[in-house]
Amino acid sequence: MLYYLFQYLESHFSFPGASVFQFITFRAAAAFILSLVISTVYGKRIIKFLQKQQVGESIRDLGLEGQVQKAGTPTMGGVIIIFATLIPAILLAKLDNVYIIILLITTVWMGLIGFVDDYIKVFKKDKAGLKGKFKVLGQVGLGVIVGSMLYFHDDVTIKEQLPVEQQVVQANGKIKVFGETHKSTKTTVPFMKNNELEYSKALSFLGEGFEKYGWIVFIFITVFIVTGISNGANLTDGIDGLAAGSSAIMVVTLAVFAWVSGNIIFADYLDVMYIPNSGEMTVFILAFAGALIGFLWYNTYPAQVFMGDTGSLTIGGIIAVIAIAIRKELLLPILAGIFVIENLSVIMQVSWFKYTRKKYGEGRRIFKMSPLHHHYQKLNYHESKIVVRFWVIGILLAVFTIVTLKLR
Repeated sequence: MLYYLFQYLESHFSFPGASVFQFITFRAAAAFILSLVISTVYGKRIIKFLQKQQVGESIRDLGLEGQVQKAGTPTMGGVIIIFATLIPAILLAKLDNVYIIILLITTVWMGLIGFVDDYIKVFKKDKAGLKGKFKVLGQVGLGVIVGSMLYFHDDVTIKEQLPVEQQVVQANGKIKVFGETHKSTKTTVPFMKNNELEYSKALSFLGEGFEKYGWIVFIFITVFIVTGISNGANLTDGIDGLAAGSSAIMVVTLAVFAWVSGNIIFADYLDVMYIPNSGEMTVFILAFAGALIGFLWYNTYPAQVFMGDTGSLTIGGIIAVIAIAIRKELLLPILAGIFVIENLSVIMQVSWFKYTRKKYGEGRRIFKMSPLHHHYQKLNYHESKIVVRFWVIGILLAVFTIVTLKLR
C-alpha cells in the first residue's frame, strides 16, 4: 500500500524521498525492521491476551526433563508470526505481484489450518487436534492452488541465458544475454553443470505434445513439497526456540536466492535462472524473517509462548512455497535438512517398530524417542544445548546451500 502511495506522490508531486520506495532493498529492510518491532512490542500483548483467555499448552507426560513445568504456557503464538509478517508485507510489497499474492494466500491458508488444530486441542480439550486426514487435505489443497497459479498465471515466467553464439550487442551497446520471457516447468538441480531439469519431460513417453500435460507433474511435485516441509516444521516444533530459530536461518537464505533470481545482473553473473518479478518476494521474506526473530525473543528457553500448529504449519508452508516459486525446491533437502531429518526420524522409528513387532512379536526402536530432538533429550542433553547445536547445523547447511550457486 505504501509503495503505491509514494509512487503516486513521486509521479504527481515529486515528493522528496518518495522514489526510495521503488527499491526492493529499501522496502525489504523496512519490512524486516517493522516486523521485528511488531513481533517484539506487540508480541508481549498477544501473550498476555492468550494467558487471559487461558490458551495454555496441555503437556503429555513423555518422561522428558522440564516437561511438566511447561504445562499452561500459552500456545497459538503463531498468530504473532502471522500478523508480524502480513502487516509489513501488505504495507510495503507490491500487492499486484503474483508471487506476493501466492505468499499471502499461503500464510492465511496454513495459518487457518493450524489455528483450527490448536483451537480443538485447547478449547475442545482434544489432544489429537484436527484429524490428520483433514490436515493433509488442507495441505494438498494449498499445493494444488499454488501449483496451479505458478503454472497457469501469465506473470510467472523465466528468462534463459542464450548460447554464446546467439548473444548479440544491442543498440544501447549492452550484450543481450537472456532470451525472451516464456512459460516453463524448469527447476534448478544442485551440483550439475547444466543445472536445470524440465519436469514435463517426465511425460515424454506420451509422445508429441507431452509438454501441455506438464502441469500434472508440476502440481504433484508442489503438493508433495508443501505437505512434506510443513509437516517437517510441525515435528521440529518440540522444544523451545528450535523451529523458529532453524526457520529464520532458512528464510534468510531464501531471501538471498529470491533477490538474486529476480535481479538480471546478478542472475547473469552467478549463472542462475532469471525469474522476472520474483525479487519482490524479498520484501515478504524479510518481513517473515523479522517476525520469526522477534518471536524468538519470547520463545527461547524458557519459553513464554509456544507457536503451536498455527505457527509451525504456516512456517513450513511458506518456506516450501518460496523455494518452489524461485525454482530452488530441490535444494530443500539441504537447506531444510533439519526438517527433513526430523521427518525421517519419525518415519524410521515408526516403520522399524511396526516391522519388528510383526517379525519378533515386540516392537523395537532405533531412537530412544522421535522426533530426533527428543532422542537427545532422553540422552540427558539440556534442550538449550540441543537447540543451539541444531542452529549451528542449520547455519552450515545454509552456507552450503548458497555455495551451490557456483559449486557445479
